[in-house]
Amino acid sequence: MKIAVTYENGNVFQHFGRTENFKVYTVEDGKVVSSEVISSNGIGHGALAGLLAQQVIDVLICGGIGDGAKNALMNAGITLCSGAEGDADQAVEAYLKGELTSADITCDHHDHHEEGHECCGEHDEDHECCGNHDSEGEQGCCGHCGGAEPAFTGKNVGKTCRVHYKGTLNDGTQFDSSYDRGQPLEFICGAGMMIKGFDAAVADMEVGETKNVHLMPEEAYGMPDPRQVFAVPMAELPGSEGLEKGQRVYLQDMSGRAFPVTVADKTDTMITFDANHEMAGKELNFLIELVEVL
Repeated sequence: MKIAVTYENGNVFQHFGRTENFKVYTVEDGKVVSSEVISSNGIGHGALAGLLAQQVIDVLICGGIGDGAKNALMNAGITLCSGAEGDADQAVEAYLKGELTSADITCDHHDHHEEGHECCGEHDEDHECCGNHDSEGEQGCCGHCGGAEPAFTGKNVGKTCRVHYKGTLNDGTQFDSSYDRGQPLEFICGAGMMIKGFDAAVADMEVGETKNVHLMPEEAYGMPDPRQVFAVPMAELPGSEGLEKGQRVYLQDMSGRAFPVTVADKTDTMITFDANHEMAGKELNFLIELVEVL
């Protein structure tokens, strides 16, 4: 059996969609016989289920996780144990002893301004198409917390697809490209791993076909939600003194789960954060090339 844990600095990383590493444990006769740390290669949560499937992972232990990712893991035959925290090695040992059960923690940041926060580091400015926040309407090109049956049909629905893509804004600014990374994106079409418009565009494509699509916000990251803008007294947020307007950082809620925000405003005593996706409210353009259907 192989167990993967979202991993950072020895601990269970609390945001599945943003994990940069997994620690993979090989288990024989109920005991860990070896372990290694592997990189997520920056592919984001939309393709993480595929990455874990390629590693022949049987069990995933993580903190928070969105419904779309849950469905993708289920489709890949991977058992999920969410809501874990603390030392990764201890979490695996507890799982093997039957002492660790899934808390079914879903990444859902609604009303997080009513919880406590900790500033837990700067967020790198990637706009990766398959980097997702796993939150309310912040679907991310690769992922949202939907998990419902797809609202579209097509011959590729339910199949693992590999695509190359380039994403641009209406002014021509490129915000993401799998071509630049030299690695196609892999996801299960219709499984809720992608934003709706991107997912639907691939549903009927032929291998080798290239398509250009223009997505309105409702088909992409949605419109900005004013409820996701909240102010916090700086005295209650150690480390916030050095933050600057426009900076992307991670906050932690009281459960230790991390989520990305943008510094929207700052005064001498208060700091305002915007937890909406960076692409919320924007029209997006994608060039999509279907490379392979598995």
